[in-house]
Order: sequence, then structure tokens, then C-alpha cells
Amino acid sequence: MENFYKPYFDPDYESLIERIHPPRVCIDNDACQDCTLVKVDSANKHGILLEMVQVLTDLELVISKSYISSDGGWLMDVFHVTDQLGNKLTDESLILYIQQALCASRKQGISKELQARLGREMNPRHVLTEHTAFEITGTDRPGLMSEISAVLAELSCHVTAAVAWTHNSRVACIICLEDELKGGPIRDPERLAHVEEQLENVVEARHKSGERRSVRLTAPVAGRTHTDRRLHQLMFADKDYERCCGGCDGSSDRIQVSIENCKEKGYSVVNVKSRDRPKLLFDTVCTLTDMQYVVFHAAVSSKGSIAVQEYFIRQMDGCTLGTESERNRVAQCLIAAIERRVSHGLRLDIRIKNRLGLLSDITRVFRENGLSIRMAEIGIHGERASGSFYVTDVSGRDVSPNTVELIRKEIGGTIMAVNKSSILPSLRASPSRDRSTASRVENRPRFSLGSLWSQIERFSSNFGPIGM
Repeated sequence: MENFYKPYFDPDYESLIERIHPPRVCIDNDACQDCTLVKVDSANKHGILLEMVQVLTDLELVISKSYISSDGGWLMDVFHVTDQLGNKLTDESLILYIQQALCASRKQGISKELQARLGREMNPRHVLTEHTAFEITGTDRPGLMSEISAVLAELSCHVTAAVAWTHNSRVACIICLEDELKGGPIRDPERLAHVEEQLENVVEARHKSGERRSVRLTAPVAGRTHTDRRLHQLMFADKDYERCCGGCDGSSDRIQVSIENCKEKGYSVVNVKSRDRPKLLFDTVCTLTDMQYVVFHAAVSSKGSIAVQEYFIRQMDGCTLGTESERNRVAQCLIAAIERRVSHGLRLDIRIKNRLGLLSDITRVFRENGLSIRMAEIGIHGERASGSFYVTDVSGRDVSPNTVELIRKEIGGTIMAVNKSSILPSLRASPSRDRSTASRVENRPRFSLGSLWSQIERFSSNFGPIGM
């Protein structure tokens, strides 16, 4: 392991520098013909790159290129972005929102007035703290989500939001609850302990001796954690990366990671090549940040359907990745982070009237029809519930159209079979793309709960309800 000098910075001094020299954000629509440049100059701190990428990702913007430099306590980052149809950002309210969100005012939040001007409410994807939240990790199996939601329904716990990822036979899930009888969070310590115990019994069922599993009550905290980031953290803690075919020159399903040390500059150079897709940059930067690595320089670009990422990193203590085992571990973790959001199976978008035990009913129908949930996200919006489920049969094969029709009849509401793909497609439009195709993409519901409801409503108004 090689050490390099790292000066000490007093935290109070860093905040003083931030106040004297607040971040500057420039939105440039003139420099490039086919994209908008988002330029950020700011005092550097650990995690600030992830915060910026998170803001752009939550807005569902496509980052086609990025150049990052942050030596000397100051960062200068440039992001090439478009909307999901490949258009420049021209909405003045959206531009103002990005400027406020990326500047120091991000600590104060975005005003309701600006959100109203933007035409939609922008709620960052944070783990809800106004409800009771449980985090669950363990071995994935068919019907697990159905068993969990059935137990919660029996315990008079109403699910207000849930999100689940599966990867390498492991599952990570965050479930937000409220008291079915009294409303609001469950406050009785004895009842909370009973709910936790019953969930543990479900997760531990059919577990082999020595297998990892966890059910944890999440206490509300002032600094809320981004949902996707928390799922990455849960999967990482559960060591889902151990089965990834990594290594310094490893590859896994078109994912290639190589790591070498640049002794002249004192960096470890990480190169990642994979299929391009939405939120790829967020997943990579999130993993490096939570593994306590600092990104000093980076260049990210896409060539057709392939994304190429290069990072110059060090550990927090200024050291490079000095051992082969450490480089292998980083490669495995990056491969796992990219794979987690790769969605196998058929995507079903559901919009239905909210009712008690709804998630239990939906997942029971899936289980009775021989379906396994690969990824899920559902939330409550007033009197309506909407969500997305990626499903296969229990053997991992495609779902038949007849099964989809049976599910529509049993669940009711509006159910749309959106796509069947082994990877979430990038929605970056090319100039030659047929406009009718782009229109269909625009009306297609997206995986983010923040926009799913409005997108389904737009689809229904244009084409009429499906599966009522």
C-alpha cells in the first residue's frame, strides 16, 4: 500500500470556505448542439459528486458525458445532459431548479413556488421517516414478498411504500408502514418488537444454517438517506458481490472492470465498460463513495449502447489500492452495483385504488400464478396506489400473455405490461429516431415513483385504460 501526503482540513474551515465561495452552477445551451452543459464550480468535500449526480438522476435526465476534476480542495465538474427524448433543457423552471438544487440552497430545500412553476412536485427519493420503516435482507425465494406482506396485513400494518431489489439470489427490501387502526407511525415499542419478530420468522424460514439475513427497524433521522443509495448499502452489507465474476480484469455479462495504479500521479485508475443505461453513473459513484474512495478525476462517455467510465481514485487516507485482493473487491462491488438495476423479466405497471392489504393481495396473485418478483416499487398517492413490478416465472423464464391477462382480471385497476428486457433500456433519443416512437417512449411509465402516477395518468388519457 502506497501512502501520499494528505493535508488536514478543519471541518469548520471547510464550511467557512463554502460560505465565502458558494457553489456556482452554469447551465449552457450554446456550447453543444445536441445537449445542455451543466457546469459546477464548488469547494470540494467527500460525497459532493454523488449529491450532484443524485440531483440530475432524480430529475430523470440522461447524462451522456461527464468530466470531473477535484484536486486542491476545489472541484470543477461538467455534465452533458438531455431529457429522456434527447432534447436540450429549455424549461426555465427546470433550469432554476437544477441551479438551486446543486447550490448551497440544497440544504434549505426547494420552494413550493418553484415546484409549482415546474409543473410537478419534486420529492427526492428518500427513505420515508414519517412512517415506520423496516429494512430486510436475506436469501431470495419465490413468494417471499407475498409472505412478508401477508404477515404485515395480519398484524394490521398498512404498507405505504415498498421497494425491493434482487441480485445473486439475495434480496434487499425497504418497507414503510403506518398503523392501520390509528394511522401514522407505529409508536408502541412492544408492538414494533412483535412486528419485527414476525418478519424475522418469515425471512428465516427455509434459510440454511449460516446464511445471512436481517430485519431491522429504521429509526427516523434528520438526514434522510436516498432510497436507491440505501438499497446499494444493504446489498453491499449483505455481500451480494461475492458471487460476481470480478477481478482486476474480470467481466460479467458485458461488464468489464480493470484497476491499475498510476505511480507517477499517486492514483488508482478504475476503468469500467458496460452496457449503457439510466442511472449508471449514479450507481458507480454511489458504490465508490460508500466504499470510502475519493474520486479526484473522472471521464464518462457513451459510444452507442456501450458506456465507458474512467476514475482516478484514492482512499480517504490518501492511499491507493495497494493489494490485488483490494482491487478484486472493488471490481466485484462495481460489477454488482451495475448488475443490481439490470431488470430481468416483464415489467408490470399497476395503478389501482388504495385499500388495506393491497400489497398482500397483489403479491398473492403473483404467487398463485407462479410468478417471482425480481424488482418492485410501489407507493401511495392520495387514494391511489401505483407501482412497478418486474416478474418472471419461478424458473426465471418469460411470463406468458395468458398469465398477464389472468393477473389483470384478478387484481383489477389499470395494469400495463410495459417491456420485456434483460436490461433497463437507455431512453436517449437519436436525431434519426422516428417521432412516433419517441412519443410512445414519452408516454411510457418510468420506474421512479415520483413520476409514475402522472405518466400512467397521461397514458390512460391518451389511449384509454387497460385491463379494467
